[in-house]
Amino acid sequence: MTDLTQLGKQAKETAYQLGLMDTKTKNDLLQFMADELEKNIDSILTENRKDLAAAKENGITDTMLDRLRLTGERIKDMADGIRQVSTLPDPIGEVDKMWKNEDDLMIGKQRVPLGVIGIIYESRPNVTTDAASLCFKTGNAVILRGGKEAFHSNQILVTILQQALEKNGASPFAIQFVDDTSRETAQHLMKLNDYLDVLIPRGGANLIKTVLTTATVPVIETGTGNCHVYVDKDAQLEMATNIIVNAKCQRPSVCNSAETLLIHQEVAADFLPVIEKALSEYNVELRADERAIAIFEQAIPATEEDWETEFNDYILAVKVVDSLNEAIHHINRYNTKHSESIISDNYFATQQFLQQVDAAAVYANASTRFTDGFVFGFGAEIGISTQKLHARGPMGLEELTSTKYIVYGDGQYRK
Repeated sequence: MTDLTQLGKQAKETAYQLGLMDTKTKNDLLQFMADELEKNIDSILTENRKDLAAAKENGITDTMLDRLRLTGERIKDMADGIRQVSTLPDPIGEVDKMWKNEDDLMIGKQRVPLGVIGIIYESRPNVTTDAASLCFKTGNAVILRGGKEAFHSNQILVTILQQALEKNGASPFAIQFVDDTSRETAQHLMKLNDYLDVLIPRGGANLIKTVLTTATVPVIETGTGNCHVYVDKDAQLEMATNIIVNAKCQRPSVCNSAETLLIHQEVAADFLPVIEKALSEYNVELRADERAIAIFEQAIPATEEDWETEFNDYILAVKVVDSLNEAIHHINRYNTKHSESIISDNYFATQQFLQQVDAAAVYANASTRFTDGFVFGFGAEIGISTQKLHARGPMGLEELTSTKYIVYGDGQYRK
């Protein structure tokens, strides 16, 4: 079993050093890490093939295999993500505001690292480099515990990043990897309070639930994505078709893909045959309510569970609603607070949707697939936070910081 206590001690010591590292040094190291990834593409692909072979033997679906699969292009994208992080402003040391109080004390609020971050995640190897680069830029040491599906891929990625640090005289303990994927080790990590400042789970509903109910370390919840697209009676139907096909079919295994389509009853008869034909090109299975089934040529009845499910597959739940209010009510009841979209040319309808839907990202006339730290300009992301404390939505550099107050006096004491 991995000695998590030793990893924790090493991370704690390194975090202090990272907190003092200047921005140029961090940026230069990040650039070097990115270069090293690209130099080692063949080695990374060799290890990734081991994971893919094991996953196929275990009967993992094609859509889940897509989450796991690396290509030369995807590795270059991972390297580019690290480079983009290196070009972003460094939040550490920034003073958000400063004021003088009635005692003539100058009080400033300064950004500081969180310290040591633990991340438990599942089958996407790009999480390894995203998390490592964001944590490093913000002066946080990170302990990464990936899933068994991507074990070999994650291990070599961390090894390359650690070697890049060592070649430049920096501590490899800034980025550490838990090489034991057992449940016992994961549960131990969830309770490593002496060393972890925060734990971030990134994965499916079962992982999130386990962490939330088990961890004694403070947790930032990055939720599952039961995302909806609502087609309003005033929607442009061609626009709606393009958005829904993109949101459902581009990468159905990711958390920002659409899982439920809601359609206003006034346009259902015209629109549902069109979207059925468009989705049939991707062999999307439709699970629909009674009114939608009456219009579709091929669909199966939706169950209560379907409205609650993140399918991560070519499956879409479909419901006809009587009004915008009904759509909002349905979304707020069943969603996971991730990403929701309305398609409408009615300004007042879009404004009501944007204001009343409870989610980390709410769109008008755009695909939910845009909820992504890279797309939002954060370089990468640590995850999509669906909670409301500390951080919400794509978590970039600022979300990996805390604050402290710096206070300048001139001999004052409190009377």
